[in-house]
Amino acid sequence: MENEIELISDGDGLAVIGHPAAVERFLAAESLPSKDLGLKRLTSALGTGSKIAKAGAEMSEKSGRWVQLTAESAQKMKKYELMKGSESGLSRAVLTDHGKITGLLEIVRTPGAMLTNPAMLTGAAGLMAQLAMKQSMEEITEYLAVIDAKVDAVLRAQTDAVVADMIGVELVIDEALTIRERVGHVSEVTWSKVQATPIPLASVQAYALRQIDAVTETLDTRAGIGDLAQASKKAETKIGEWLAVLARCFQLQDAVAVLELDRVLDTTPDDLENHRVAIRTGRENRLAIIATTTDRLLARLDAAATTANTGAKLILNPTASPALVHSTNHIRSAVIHFHTCLGHDRESQTRDARRWLDAATAARNRVLTTGTTATTAALTATTTAGTTALTATTEASSKALTATTEAGSKALDAATTAGAAALNATSEAGSKVVNAGAEGVNAAGRLGLKAFGRAKKLLGGD
Repeated sequence: MENEIELISDGDGLAVIGHPAAVERFLAAESLPSKDLGLKRLTSALGTGSKIAKAGAEMSEKSGRWVQLTAESAQKMKKYELMKGSESGLSRAVLTDHGKITGLLEIVRTPGAMLTNPAMLTGAAGLMAQLAMKQSMEEITEYLAVIDAKVDAVLRAQTDAVVADMIGVELVIDEALTIRERVGHVSEVTWSKVQATPIPLASVQAYALRQIDAVTETLDTRAGIGDLAQASKKAETKIGEWLAVLARCFQLQDAVAVLELDRVLDTTPDDLENHRVAIRTGRENRLAIIATTTDRLLARLDAAATTANTGAKLILNPTASPALVHSTNHIRSAVIHFHTCLGHDRESQTRDARRWLDAATAARNRVLTTGTTATTAALTATTTAGTTALTATTEASSKALTATTEAGSKALDAATTAGAAALNATSEAGSKVVNAGAEGVNAAGRLGLKAFGRAKKLLGGD
């Protein structure tokens, strides 16, 4: 049907298949850039068997375009509500434009005969996977050109034989890609040259990740700011070099996967779907391994930048601290750029180097605040202690006065009692003396009278 197109999405890209005019109208209406899907390659590879041959003949009359699913194009495709298919990771929808040149297309829930043959649908998915990886390869090439990375120079400087051999692996894979573009498929001879290359590529990837881990260990926040600033400055160059090696390695691994899918399509097309899914899984695993290493690096960079912006560190290291923050930001940006080119987005959050004057002002304010607080606390403590001492002294004086008064009263009472007793004793003694004297006088008088009478008798008186 000339006015129908079929959309197939695998999450990385969108295949638009249908009559050439309808496909062009759809892409123009949605303003979507596209590339040739390569349906001719599919029809020639699957052109065996009556049913497949018939489907291939019908397919040869169709146009197939591939659209990379960016954030913008994915947003545009949401309105078409693609349905999940039986193949792993694929969604489909058939649209018709009723002969109109522009305007929204209508989704047909019962797909037509364009890709009803499972082999054709699986083959289309394989082509889409190849185009997605080739797109990634192109983006890595642009990335290496932007950062002006001399990957070969880095590799030649290494003494490890496996790493040095990667230069030869590059030449073999690049040659195989050139032959594929010229011949249109991957022959047994071509595949025999590249089938062993994944092993040295995996070794180089592991080596590069170890080098990045080694650099990460040098960014230890327990070191002084000066040493940390020097280490981060050296890390700028080393991390950039090994990220470039990783990018080139990843690019070559994608190239081998493209050749591998071609070879499976030619030799065992029934295995193509499972092979495509397996390659996708392996690629995601490689990305995860790389992300684990770079995440450790980013965490160490964050810790270093935080340490550099600490007030005391910045005041004591007015030059080294800002330099350290600058280096960590440079490395972070390089890591984010690297992940972006691999289609593995990471959040970018650089830090601003704190101004020395701001840190000094903050430190002064903290000192003033601390001093004021300490002075207030000391004054409060002194006042409290003085009040407590005065209260204790008053209480002690009151108790002493009370004790003295009580003692004085007791002494006075004792003295009064003693005085009264003495007075009584004195009065009694005086009375006894008076009485004794009176008795003595009386006795003396009586003795005198007796003596006078005797004398008178002696003298002869009457």
